[in-house]
Amino acid sequence: MERTVSPSVRPARFIDVHVIQSVPFANLNRDDTNSVKTVRYGNAQRTRVSSQSWKRATRQKFQEEIGERALRTRRIGERVTRELEERGWPKPLARRAGAHVAAGSSIKFELAKEKPTEKNGADDGVAKKDARAVVPNKVLTNALVYVPETAVRQLAGIAEEHREELESAKDIKKASDKSVLPQATIDGVLKARNGVINLFGRMLAEVDDAGVDGAVQVAHALTTHETDVEFDYFSAVDDLTQEWNDATGSGHMGHGQYSAGTFYRFATIDLPELASNIGDDIESIRELTGAFLAAFVESLPQAKKNSTAPHTIPGVIHLAVRSDRPLSFAAAFEKPVASTRGAGFEAPSVDQMTKYAGAANKMLGNGRLLASGWVSVGHDDLENLGEQYEGISDLVEAVLRDALGEKRGEVTA
Repeated sequence: MERTVSPSVRPARFIDVHVIQSVPFANLNRDDTNSVKTVRYGNAQRTRVSSQSWKRATRQKFQEEIGERALRTRRIGERVTRELEERGWPKPLARRAGAHVAAGSSIKFELAKEKPTEKNGADDGVAKKDARAVVPNKVLTNALVYVPETAVRQLAGIAEEHREELESAKDIKKASDKSVLPQATIDGVLKARNGVINLFGRMLAEVDDAGVDGAVQVAHALTTHETDVEFDYFSAVDDLTQEWNDATGSGHMGHGQYSAGTFYRFATIDLPELASNIGDDIESIRELTGAFLAAFVESLPQAKKNSTAPHTIPGVIHLAVRSDRPLSFAAAFEKPVASTRGAGFEAPSVDQMTKYAGAANKMLGNGRLLASGWVSVGHDDLENLGEQYEGISDLVEAVLRDALGEKRGEVTA
C-alpha cells in the first residue's frame, strides 16, 4: 500500500471502502408500495438503496466467507421445537418445550395468532368469535433475538436437561404464563456471540449485557447523478387461451417500478471497536475484516433478481486506512454528475470522486491517511486513490497487512 506517513506515529483505526458501481434496469430495494427508493440530494432525485438492504446482502455473503451464521428471529421457540423433533421428541412435547424456551427469557412475548382450523384445535365457537385465534405453544418474542445459529442447539440442550419439568408443565396459553425453565440460563445463551455479531453488532436491550456495538458502518447507496423512475408494463400469457384461440386478452397484467444508474457506495470498519468485541486476537480481526471487505464490494441486494438479473461488479473499488476518523466521498456528488453524449455516468463519477479524494485529503492533512489503494475495470491513472492492484484479493490483502502492522512487525489492535 502507498504510505503518506510513518504508521508508527498514528495507528490504524478505520478502513474505509468506496465503491463506484453501475447497475442496469433494476429495483434492488423496494419500499412498502413496491416502489423504487429515492432521495433528493443536491436538489436532484437520486435512486437509493438503503443501508439495511445492502448490509443484509453483505452479511449473507460474509457468513458464507467465514462459515458461521447468525439467526435473527422472533420465532426462536419454533426453531428449538424443530431441533427437538429432529432429536426424536414427541411433537406435542417439543412444541411445549419450544414455547417454554421462548417464554423463559427476559424478553416479553406474545402468542401467535392463526386462522382457526380443526388442525390447530379451534372449535366453531372460537371461529365465529374471532377470525384469528391464539395458538397455544406458538410463542413470539416481542423483540428479534440475534444469536449464533449454534445457540439453537444450546437452547435445545436446556430443554433436554429439564425434560421432566417440561413433561409435567402446563402449555403456554397466554402472555402471563411462566416458563419452568431457568431464565438466567436462557439469557446466557441469548448473549452468545460469533464473528457475525461481533462485526455487525446487536441491539437487544431486553437482556442485560446482550448488546454489541457494531464495528461496521454502512451508508445508503445513492446514484451519483439524477435519475428517473420508470414504469414497466407487463402481461402474462395464458398458454391455453393462446393455443385454443377462443378468447382475447392476457392471463394477467401489471406494472412495476425500476431505475438504472451509477451508485456511490461507502462503508467503514472500526478496528479498535472490533478488537474490543473479540479481544486481543489479531488472526480473528484479520479474518473478519478481510471477509467483510470482500463481501461488501461483491454483494448485491437480490430484489427482483429473477426479472432483472442486475449482476454487475464495481467499476472502481478504493480502500483507505485512516488514523482518526472515517471519510465518506458522498459530498463529491452533491452536484449531480453530468454525462456528455455517449459517455455514460461511470467515467465522470470516477473522475469526480478521484478529484474530491485528493482535495479532501489535502484539506484534512495527508498524515491522517496511512495507506490507500484501488482496483478497477477500465479506469487508469487514479493517482489520488493510492496504489493500483490487479485484483480484489490483492487489494484486500495489502490493506490488511498495512492496517494490522504486519509489514512493520507491530499490531495496532
